Order: sequence, then C-alpha cells, then structure tokens
Amino acid sequence: MVVQDPESYQKLLDAPELVETLKGIKLGLEQIQKGKVKKADDFFNELFDKLDIDQ
Repeated sequence: MVVQDPESYQKLLDAPELVETLKGIKLGLEQIQKGKVKKADDFFNELFDKLDIDQ
C-alpha cells in the first residue's frame, strides 16, 4: 500500500496526458518542417466544398 497526498497523485495522473500532448506538438512541428501543411483558409474552403456548405 502506498499513501500519497492528492496533489502528488493528480500529478501522477496528469503525466501521461502531458506526454501525449507533447507528442502531438512534435508531430505537428515535423509536418510543418516537411511542408505537409496547408493554410486554414484553404482547408476550410475545401471542407465546406465537400460538405456543400455556403461560407
């Protein structure tokens, strides 16, 4: 049995979430460096065209 204060336990629970967030940021930065991104306007215009939504 291990006894921990609530703050320490919460930090332990939050650690994996932080790691996943950092992995996502790293992936995004790698994609930017490789030129695998598009402007938000272009993305949304394409999305609206696919969904046939007036902008």
